[in-house]
Amino acid sequence: MIQLTEEQKMIRDMVRKIAKEKIAPRAAEIDETDEFPMDYVEVYKENNLFKMVLPEKHGGIDANTTTLCVIVEELAKAYASAPQMLITTGAALHILLKAATEAQQMRFFKRLEQGTQACSFALTEPNHGSDAGSLQTKAVLNGDHYIINGSKAFITTGEIAEMHLVFVRTGGEKTKGISVIMVDKNTPGFRVGKKEHKMGFAGTGTVELIFEDAKVPKDSIVGKVNEGWSLLLNIANMMRVWGAGCTALGNAQGALDYVVEYAKQRFQFGKPIASFQAIQFMLADMAILIESARSLIYRTAYVMDTDGGSFKNIETLVCMSKCYAADVGMKVTTDAVQIMGGYGYTKEYPVERRMRDAKSVQIYDGSNQIQRVVISRNLLG
Repeated sequence: MIQLTEEQKMIRDMVRKIAKEKIAPRAAEIDETDEFPMDYVEVYKENNLFKMVLPEKHGGIDANTTTLCVIVEELAKAYASAPQMLITTGAALHILLKAATEAQQMRFFKRLEQGTQACSFALTEPNHGSDAGSLQTKAVLNGDHYIINGSKAFITTGEIAEMHLVFVRTGGEKTKGISVIMVDKNTPGFRVGKKEHKMGFAGTGTVELIFEDAKVPKDSIVGKVNEGWSLLLNIANMMRVWGAGCTALGNAQGALDYVVEYAKQRFQFGKPIASFQAIQFMLADMAILIESARSLIYRTAYVMDTDGGSFKNIETLVCMSKCYAADVGMKVTTDAVQIMGGYGYTKEYPVERRMRDAKSVQIYDGSNQIQRVVISRNLLG
C-alpha cells in the first residue's frame, strides 16, 4: 500500500472510530429489517463525509481517489452496505464538479445542503444493465423544460436521495445521444417505485425510479447535450476503484478479522481450531488474497491521483482492481463461513451476511464478466 499523508491517516482514524462505534453495532439489525439507516445519514452529515469530494469553498476537502478508498474500505470493514450512500453521492458530485457550470454548482450544492444530503446515480434500466449505452429513458425539450419518460432500476440510495443524477436519451442511438440531468425528488411526474428485496446489501435504499412526463428545468442538464457518455466513462473508473473495489476489500478484511479471532477461541478435539494446519492455510490464503487486492486497488488509485496515464491503461487497471477485489471478496467470505462450519451458516454470526453482501460486488458497477471483456479488449488492441 502507498504511504498515506497525515491528513489521510487522520481521516482513516476518524472513519474507523465511526465504523466501530456507530456502524457495526447496527449492521445485523439493518440486514434483518432492510430499513434505510437514517442514523448513518446523520453521522455522515455530522462528520462532513457526504462533502468530502467537494472543494473547500463548498465545505469539502477535495478528497482524491486514495482518500475515498480509505473511507470506503474502513466503513465496509464494519458493514458492506454502510458506504454505499457515500459512493453514489460522491459519484454524482464528481460529475457536477467536472461538467456543471458555476451557477449550477451553487444551485445544486445549496439544494443538497437540505434533508439527507444524499444523491443517487441513476443509470441502470430494467432492460439495460451492462448495455447501458442503449438506455431508453427519454428527455424531450419542451420550451424551458425537459419532459422525461421512462424508468430506472436498482438505484442505490434512491429511496432517500434529495436529488438524482439521471442519464437520459436526448438524441441519437447508443452512446451518442445520452445526456446527464439533475432531478429533484419533488419534481412533478417523478416518483420512487418499488423497493428491491435483495439477498444482501440491505439498507441501501435500492429502488426503481419512475418518470411519467416529469417536468425538469432546461438548465438542469449537466454538461453538453448528447455528451453524457464521456462523463460516465470518467466517473465509472473512479467508482469501480473506490466504490466497488474498496467495498469488496473492506468486507473481506472484516470477515478475515472475525474468523481469526473465532479460530483462536473455537475448540475441537481439545484444542483451538487455529492450531490445525488446514485452518492455518485457509487463513493464510485469505490474507494473501486480501493484501494482493489492496495493493492493486491502491496502486490504481495512486495512478489516478498522479499522472492518470492513458485512458486505455487506467481503464485496464480499474477493471482489474474491481474484478479481482470482487472475486477475492467472494472467496474470502465463503471460506470464512466454511471455517466457522454450522455456526458460520447461521444469522447469529456475521460471516454469512458478509458472504451475501460479497456476491453483489461481482454484479454491480459492471459485472466481472464485463470487466474481463474490457481487460482482454485492451490487451488485444
